[in-house]
Amino acid sequence: MISLTQLTSVVQVSLRSLWLHRMRSILTMLGIIFGVSSVIAMLAIGEGASQQAQAQIAHLGSTNLILKTVKPPQQTANDTTQQSIAIYGLTYDDAERFRVTIPDAQVVVQSKIISHKAYYRNRILAIELVGTVAWYPELAPVELDRGRFLSSSDLHYNESVCVIDRNTADNLFLIDDPIDMDIKIAGNYYRVVGIVSETRVQSNEDMLETRANSAPDTTSAGGRVYIPITTMKTRFGETSIQFGGTTGLVGEKVELSEITVRVPTIERVLPTQDVLDGILKRFHKQQDYQIVVPLELLRQAIRTKRIFSIVLGSIAAISLLVGGIGIMNIMLATVSERTREIGIRRALGAKKQDIVFQFLSETLLLTLTGGLLGMVLGALIPIAVTYFGSMPTVITTQAMLLSFGISAGVGLTFGLYPAVKAANMDPIESLRHE
Repeated sequence: MISLTQLTSVVQVSLRSLWLHRMRSILTMLGIIFGVSSVIAMLAIGEGASQQAQAQIAHLGSTNLILKTVKPPQQTANDTTQQSIAIYGLTYDDAERFRVTIPDAQVVVQSKIISHKAYYRNRILAIELVGTVAWYPELAPVELDRGRFLSSSDLHYNESVCVIDRNTADNLFLIDDPIDMDIKIAGNYYRVVGIVSETRVQSNEDMLETRANSAPDTTSAGGRVYIPITTMKTRFGETSIQFGGTTGLVGEKVELSEITVRVPTIERVLPTQDVLDGILKRFHKQQDYQIVVPLELLRQAIRTKRIFSIVLGSIAAISLLVGGIGIMNIMLATVSERTREIGIRRALGAKKQDIVFQFLSETLLLTLTGGLLGMVLGALIPIAVTYFGSMPTVITTQAMLLSFGISAGVGLTFGLYPAVKAANMDPIESLRHE
């Protein structure tokens, strides 16, 4: 058993030895420093991205089911007439069937989304015009910043009021206060009564970011404007007609773009999904709908995050492995250089375990010091990524402990062979070494 005095003496000798070759020691530690910092940084970036995705999906509600209108495959040329109207998508009857069939559904939200332009003074902005109900914020990823949202009275009287998102407020009004101002959409004026902030969500398949094919292309939309769904139905109707080139007039009739259903418990989500799918298959002759379950997306995000962390951690650990190999090479060279010193120590009574402990302590000092410096650098990199790249990062205690533990393990693993080789040297041959 090594006493505290002996331990202190060994550490002092190790520090003097490393200091004599400080440039070589620093270069040797770089592999550990970069390896530890890369493990921490990559896990922090992965954890940040995962938590952001999970928060956005959870904001949609783990007990919600979102049904979306999807444009079915195009009709064949033989079925296309000179003047035709394609009727597809979710309907008001579907929403009523959901209420009747699923009595424990708390809220059913309907919304219609079309593409338009909003005008304010001499400014024009491409927008998504959303016709919806007063309880839309209860299920949708929006938060009221100022003013109020739509009310039941607005829906009942088909009021010309609207709620705009932050993008619309910033791009259309610039420095003006939007509240109680009027914007013009399709020849009608709407009084702004509130401003909301909206969180868009992306899954691996972009299911929640991409609107149904019946909805307009929103990639160029500058913002969103919410109006009562009754007002939208009265003023915009449900059928859109446009010239189709050689095919004449082409029309589409879509009643609702989305319907959101909330059930009371998580256990009811998947059974309710089957019920909704059965209802829609019964009354829809074609696959013109899509059911999105945030609970499944949330579970998928958690599984993806676990895989992502393992992959990133494994890649970063390779650099630690390379650093460990570098340490073993340096320690083997050190043993060769100090062969005569080893012989003298053995001749003076040092045991094999003393020689092993001496060289192993030098390796551990290199790796542990490199590990501590790597932890500092690994904590700074995510901060820089968040500051300059506006990417969320989360540094976890587990990542710090894991990376430091790996660095200590690397020191023990790759330092043991050189230490044992030094201890097994023949003392007489070592004294003869020049």
